[in-house]
Amino acid sequence: MTIKKGPGGWLVDVQPGGRGGKRYRKTFDTQAEAKAYETWLRSKVNASAEWRQVGRDTRRLSELVGLWHIHHGVGLRAGEDTYRRLKAMVISMGDPVADRFNAEQFASYRAERIASGVTANAVNREHAYLRAMFNELSRLGHWTRDNPLQRMRAFKTVERELTYLSSSEIVRLLTALAEARNKHVLLIAKICLATGARWSEAEELCIKQVRGGVIQFAKTKSGKVRVVPIEDGLEQALQQHHAMHGTGDRLFQYAWSAFREGIERADIKLPDGQMTHALRHTFASHFIMNGGNILVLQRILGHQSLTMTMRYAHLAPDHLIEARQLNPLAGLHLAVA
Repeated sequence: MTIKKGPGGWLVDVQPGGRGGKRYRKTFDTQAEAKAYETWLRSKVNASAEWRQVGRDTRRLSELVGLWHIHHGVGLRAGEDTYRRLKAMVISMGDPVADRFNAEQFASYRAERIASGVTANAVNREHAYLRAMFNELSRLGHWTRDNPLQRMRAFKTVERELTYLSSSEIVRLLTALAEARNKHVLLIAKICLATGARWSEAEELCIKQVRGGVIQFAKTKSGKVRVVPIEDGLEQALQQHHAMHGTGDRLFQYAWSAFREGIERADIKLPDGQMTHALRHTFASHFIMNGGNILVLQRILGHQSLTMTMRYAHLAPDHLIEARQLNPLAGLHLAVA
């Protein structure tokens, strides 16, 4: 009985969201007032989802990963790679039931990953993949609960130094690559040094993307087309290379291993994870050191945020030069000489 007569009046005792939902108890002077209140509460359940009892979601986390892949991941350039990573994470966590998965479980998982030698940056990327999956499923209507990782913070990481090649190292590298048996590696490296392209962007170029003194990079990380001018000599070399060694529209074949061997022959030491990417850093670093504009560099590199490009700002000739001119000791040199 949801309404009954009590010593103090008519008592409404009801759970409009069903068993397990919030319980409401209120006393009224008359039975009519009590019934009206009960009717109002029940209407709230029908009108607003937040009043309803949320049922169990017995799907496994792997099922959510599958839904994400079918409805969203297949349309992403790196969708298959992200799908593979998500599946591996789920397996490592024991494929928990979806509505039982929480931040504490993921915190235990990432602690194990860190203990096994995985870097904090790599774990943060996994965190971002999983959080983004829940966000996208929520937008698509396949997940109605809160994102279990919404309030979980990523690890703070120390920004790595961006290694770039000096002019003498560039000469040594190009000399070593010119001696390689691979016919493609030298020109791929030159494209990266001349345009700031990623290795994969240069390696997968088609001849139709090289014309009119520019290279048009289409298969980019951001999915946006970038156009970068090049010198006439480089354009002619690419045209000749395609005529002699191209396959269909493709300019090059894969040459990453040949590049690694060239780095070793040139006796150049690079940090882990910055093998071919050091060429992109080299372009950006020399561009700024030679007086290039940071906003122009952002467009050339295709960075969506200027924050990424600002990592190279300290290489500018006049970067923070005021620190030398305006510090409190600058005007005291005569007094303390």
